Amino acid sequence: MASSVTARASGGKPPQALLLLRRCDAAFHSALQQRFHVLDFFASGEPLPAFLAAAPEPPRAAVVMGGGVVRVDTAFLDAVPSLRCVVGTGAGVDHIDLDECARRGVAVANSGRVFSADAADHAVGALIAVLRRLSAAERFVRRGLWPLQGDYNLGSKLGGKRVGIIGLGNIGSLIAKRLEAFGCVINYNSRRPKESVSYNYFPNVHDLASESDVLVVACALNKETRHIVNKDVLAALGKDGIVVNIGRGANIDEAELVKALKEGTIAGAALDVFENEPKVPAELLSMDNVILSPHIAVFTSESRSDLRDHTIANLEAFFSGKPLLTPVFPNKVSHIAGKSNQ
Repeated sequence: MASSVTARASGGKPPQALLLLRRCDAAFHSALQQRFHVLDFFASGEPLPAFLAAAPEPPRAAVVMGGGVVRVDTAFLDAVPSLRCVVGTGAGVDHIDLDECARRGVAVANSGRVFSADAADHAVGALIAVLRRLSAAERFVRRGLWPLQGDYNLGSKLGGKRVGIIGLGNIGSLIAKRLEAFGCVINYNSRRPKESVSYNYFPNVHDLASESDVLVVACALNKETRHIVNKDVLAALGKDGIVVNIGRGANIDEAELVKALKEGTIAGAALDVFENEPKVPAELLSMDNVILSPHIAVFTSESRSDLRDHTIANLEAFFSGKPLLTPVFPNKVSHIAGKSNQ
C-alpha cells in the first residue's frame, strides 16, 4: 500500500497517522503531509478492505469525502478499531453513522460554515438561470438561431416570488437573505420554528409547496428527509413551480421529478445533485427548462483554501486533545443543509 510519510512533527515526535479517504489537490495534500503521516487510500490503488488491513500503523483520525466510495459504518469502524475521529469535508454527514460513532467514542466533525456562502450563491444563481432560461438561451445563440427565429421565449422574474426553503440551516438561511434582497417572500420548513426569523414556518413540506412558487431543497439527507420532495409535494407546487436542489440528490424522488417535468406538473428545475451521481437521468439532458450542474455548488478557489485550513484545524484540535471546531452529534443533523461531495 502506498503511503506518504511526512517530516517529523514539532518537537521531534513522530507524526500522527491519518487515513485520507478523499482526493485532494496538491496544496491540500501537501499541507496534510507536512503535519501527519498520511495513509492515502486513492494513491494506494487497492480495494478499501485491503487498504485498511494493510495500514502500517493504527490511525486515530480519518478525513472522509461525502458521497464517495467510503461510508463510515459499522463494517468500516470494525476494520479500523483504532479510529477516534472522523472529519468530513462537507456539511452533509449522511455517509457517517453518527449513532455508531457515538457508541464507540469516535468524534465527528464536518465543514461547518466553510461552504455556506458559496452554496447559497449557487442556489440563487441557478434559480435565476432556470427562471430566465439562461442555459437554453445560450444554446439558442450558439446554434445561430437568433437571426433565424428572432426573439427568444420570455422567462419569468425572480422578484416577488414566494420561495419555500426546506432546511433553514447555515445554507438555507443565507439563501433566504439573498432572496429577500430580490423582494421574494420567504417560507420555510425545518425541524422546528426558528425564533430568530420572521419568515413563515410550515411544519409540513406539502403545505409549504402549496404556498410557494419556488421550492429550494437545502436540508441534510437522512431517514426523515429522503424523498421529502415526492409526487404529492411536486403536485402541490404546481404547474408554474420551480424546484432547486443543492442538498442531496435523494432528498427528491428523482423518478417522480423527471415525470413531473415531462408532464408539465411543474415548470422547471435547477439541480446540482442527483440520486446516483455521476449518472444523470437521460430525460433531463434535453429539457430546456432544467439547469444542471455536476455537484459544484461549493466549488470555488476560495472555499477550497478555507476547507483545507478548516480540516487541518479540526485534526490538530483532535490530536492536541482540544474540542473540535465543528463537532456533529446524532441528534443535531435532521435539517442541517447537506453540502456536499467534498
